[in-house]
Amino acid sequence: MTSTTPAATTDLTNSSRRAVPTTTLGTTGPTTSAFGLGLMGMSDLYGPSDEAESIATVHAALDAGVTLLDTGDFYGMGHNELLLHDALRGRSRSDVQISVKFGALRGPDNSWLGYNTSPAATKAALAYSLRRLRTDYIDVYRPARLDPNVPIEETVGAIADLVKAGYVRHIGLSEVGADTLRRAAAVHPISDLQIEYSLISRGLEAEVLPTARELGIGITAYGVLSRGLLSGHWRADREVVATDFRGFSPRFQGDNLTHNLALVEALRAVADAKGASVAQVAIAWVASRGSDIVPLVGARRRDRLTEALGALDVVLTAADLAAIEAAVPNGAAAGDRYAAAQMAHLDSER
Repeated sequence: MTSTTPAATTDLTNSSRRAVPTTTLGTTGPTTSAFGLGLMGMSDLYGPSDEAESIATVHAALDAGVTLLDTGDFYGMGHNELLLHDALRGRSRSDVQISVKFGALRGPDNSWLGYNTSPAATKAALAYSLRRLRTDYIDVYRPARLDPNVPIEETVGAIADLVKAGYVRHIGLSEVGADTLRRAAAVHPISDLQIEYSLISRGLEAEVLPTARELGIGITAYGVLSRGLLSGHWRADREVVATDFRGFSPRFQGDNLTHNLALVEALRAVADAKGASVAQVAIAWVASRGSDIVPLVGARRRDRLTEALGALDVVLTAADLAAIEAAVPNGAAAGDRYAAAQMAHLDSER
């Protein structure tokens, strides 16, 4: 795809909003913003997007103080990294932290072909990411999933070589379980685990989150709005295009969707009482789970970004948290967070 430069736009940030605070990813990771921007939807998996608006959204995030930018080399088969490069043109590289996932194999027809995180594939993938991003280093480099054919020690060891060579600053992981976390951390310090976490995806709380905290590993939480389901904007009659994977996601199907949208309406009552939006309360809930948790907001439009950052102003009291729990109890969602084939790749679910 050819990159485009956005026209001048109105600043949609709210000058009265609390500034985005900073944090450290785990005990060994980089200092970064306490909210991050996930870029996947700007290139892939959620249907068509507007490239100029995507770049303008990245600019708005940076101007608001969001410095953690999350991408993957397989998002749009490299397009997302190229888009991020365009968005960062003219910006100081040292002012942002770029997190890159690798290892997922895609076909020219957008199909998924498995994972390869062997040492050679890891180093080759990094070389291509550096070129697409036009940068000398990646702040956090992580395998997207556990490769069943490659011991995690080999993958982390390969990234550790890249750290020593100066091409990578920190090592992260994604969607792995407690045992894998321990094995990886025994090879090299792990900055953070990227894993889905929302009011209706709380599986990590039982074992993964306590283990991460024991090891000093931070959490970067994606899917905080469950792919838009908890945004408060999703409608039961919404038409989903063929390139939007939510058309195959169990939580967006039939009776599951009806059930899950009823949970959203219950959450809306709590949000209305707070004078906030459903999305803001859902994001604030994730942020409230601990200072070691950084929500990744998947906004691809400036208005959605502005709404999401409004969660910074939502302070949840003990009474609020109890009301949220009553509205959306743990385990209340209908349907798995991925289709069966994708669930099988989640080490975190084993």
